[in-house]
Amino acid sequence: MEFFDVIAKRGSYRDSFIPQTIPHEDLLKIVETGIRAPSGCNAQTTSFVIVDDPKLIRQIADLMNKPLCRTASAMIVCVTEVRDVFQGMEFCREDCAAATENLLLAITALGYASVWLQGILRLNDVAKKIGQLLNIPANRNVEVILPIGIPEKAVQQNSRLPFEKRVSFNQWGNQ
Repeated sequence: MEFFDVIAKRGSYRDSFIPQTIPHEDLLKIVETGIRAPSGCNAQTTSFVIVDDPKLIRQIADLMNKPLCRTASAMIVCVTEVRDVFQGMEFCREDCAAATENLLLAITALGYASVWLQGILRLNDVAKKIGQLLNIPANRNVEVILPIGIPEKAVQQNSRLPFEKRVSFNQWGNQ
């Protein structure tokens, strides 16, 4: 699939997945794209846990209470390390966001589907509980989870505002 086709096709998938295992090699390819994402000062503050054990997937799905997680063949858990990188600033959320976008594009390019789950992790200590389940060190944070699978339904990209409402040239409002 061509790069711009992947971007046009990528959508947030929230339906069920077909019960089929994702090859280990595909999961490694996907995570490699996250590793190659840019990061502030090249600090590389994002790490990944690939979860493909059905028992762990069920336990995570129970904690997240998201129906699509119950049918996922795998999950990628993005883990951040909050630390000063440049003049007292940390960039872990930005680093994780860049990695997550790369992961989502790779997932789409390989014919799978996913959705960026982050907000749910901030409720009721869900991120902390998942961190404990996956033995993630206390100084790291579960930031994003991507459930992955073969979509049961067609993936649709949500509509976007018109180009002219989002883009200006040289100064705000210049079309």
